[in-house]
Amino acid sequence: MSLTTILEKRHSVRAFLDTPVKQEHLNAIFAQAQSAPSNCNVQPWQTCVVSGAKKESLKDELTAAVMSGMPPNPDFNWLPKYEGIHRDRQFGSANALYSAIGVTREDKKGRQIAMLRNWSFFDAPHVAFFTMDKYLDIMGAVDLGIYAQTLSLIMAEHGLSNCMQGALGQFPDPIKKALNLPEKSGILFGMSFGYADKNAPVNKTRTDREDIANAVSFFK
Repeated sequence: MSLTTILEKRHSVRAFLDTPVKQEHLNAIFAQAQSAPSNCNVQPWQTCVVSGAKKESLKDELTAAVMSGMPPNPDFNWLPKYEGIHRDRQFGSANALYSAIGVTREDKKGRQIAMLRNWSFFDAPHVAFFTMDKYLDIMGAVDLGIYAQTLSLIMAEHGLSNCMQGALGQFPDPIKKALNLPEKSGILFGMSFGYADKNAPVNKTRTDREDIANAVSFFK
């Protein structure tokens, strides 16, 4: 499968089968992702892949934390208040997703339940948390983004689906405690992954992409 085909077919999945990915398959995928480029080749990513009983326990802790009303406490300042066209795109994405599962704008409870699925990892058998030393700041974040996209495309090549989730960086404390991460480490975001439930309505959702004329400028 060509890279162009993978890019055209790949999309965020928010409902998974409970079938786990074999460990040797995981090893091969994450080994390939190590080829991702990074600034000065510092390779800042420390990826934590959580499965099985540990994942289920963490799901319960995170869901309980969110439902308790605990405010987000991210390790990094990545909670911008979107404005203008960025806010329009955010709303467009949310409306597409909620419409796919029959949740209206007025259905606040339905939207809350849908949002909570972020912290149950959309029932995926695996979740990856992307961490790095906090001092690396924005350049480290750039490298983690490059790494995560590389990983996502390799997964697609191997028949797996995923959803990158900024939400998984909002409540780092339960995660760091469960995984025994040092204080110097920060969780930037996460990715739920596995085999897609192709019959789930939410997985029929597709979001728009801006025309190249509004995204790229060529200078000569």
